[in-house]
Amino acid sequence: MSTSSLTPQTALVVGANGVIGSQLIAHLATRPEWKVIGLSRRGGQDNRDGRLRHVAVDLLDAADTRKKLAPLEHVTHLFYAAYQHRPSWSELVAPNLAMLRNTVEAVDAIAPGLRHVSLMQGYKVYGGHLGPFKTPARETDAQFMPPEFMFDQQRWLEQRQAESGERWSWSAIRPAVVGGAALGNPMNLALAIAVYATISKTLGLPLRFPGKPGAYDKLVEMTDAGLLARATVWAATSENGAGQAFNIGNGDIFRWSEMWPRIAQYFGMEVGPPLPLALADVMSDKAPLWQRIAEAHGLEAHSYESLSSWGFADFVFSWDYDMFGDGSKARRYGFHEYVETEQMFYRLFDEFRERKVIPWS
Repeated sequence: MSTSSLTPQTALVVGANGVIGSQLIAHLATRPEWKVIGLSRRGGQDNRDGRLRHVAVDLLDAADTRKKLAPLEHVTHLFYAAYQHRPSWSELVAPNLAMLRNTVEAVDAIAPGLRHVSLMQGYKVYGGHLGPFKTPARETDAQFMPPEFMFDQQRWLEQRQAESGERWSWSAIRPAVVGGAALGNPMNLALAIAVYATISKTLGLPLRFPGKPGAYDKLVEMTDAGLLARATVWAATSENGAGQAFNIGNGDIFRWSEMWPRIAQYFGMEVGPPLPLALADVMSDKAPLWQRIAEAHGLEAHSYESLSSWGFADFVFSWDYDMFGDGSKARRYGFHEYVETEQMFYRLFDEFRERKVIPWS
């Protein structure tokens, strides 16, 4: 039985301004039994009703973390979705483990009512970022040769929970590529596609798939940010979610060779033959053009850099191997929601248009 409908809850969302964290906050804000505290480096705007407030903190600084989190004794659920990027896989371990450790230790010390810690992971757990791997990936698959910060984070969390006398539980959530509407995030594929399509159309070009040749026909999976938020809260408040890891995908898989023409049709464009393009390179000089587009269409004054996720898009479009997991475990344990990926793209593009991030035409 879910506990969230029985008593008031206080959620601490770590990584509040990211694609995942911002959508998680938006979901919790619709549920009257929750109060929410968003944690991030740059903070955010509090709600007037007092149900949402933000705290700016440097999670790499243990002392700053303890100081800033000291007043948060009412936290009942910690949702961890923070991430620090580094140039190599081995360099990712130390900062990302330190941030999780600093956060959990600070909250565990001052929040006697802490019930659950949710850890956001991904298909890096299965080696999806390294090359072809076993698909569909399952939660029981063997780990690969470290370093991999997600391994270290989960092991540390399990150990910390045991040391706490198991007074709180944990879960690990593993989405595919997340589709969301948050801006200023370096891992927003839908926004990268929308900006790429807008610039291509302005230049009178067809919409070309810019990835590796083999990537166009491989099977891919995505996870809607709203679906992910609902699944994350379900796992954190359901007895079935305690001590478990769950793959969370939309419930369908697709090939870019089928999806890309539909995206082009949405933008009123022709489809060009795929052509390998390093977007991080070819889009690096397009800021002046984007400024002209924004002025011509009355778009909101977002910097070109804040709308650019070219490195991440290049990474996703380089997958010339299947990238999907088995999501049946979550369904067996009680989460049954589904999102059609094609409709997810259209909804996100519509939202970008309504918010005047990209033009209507």
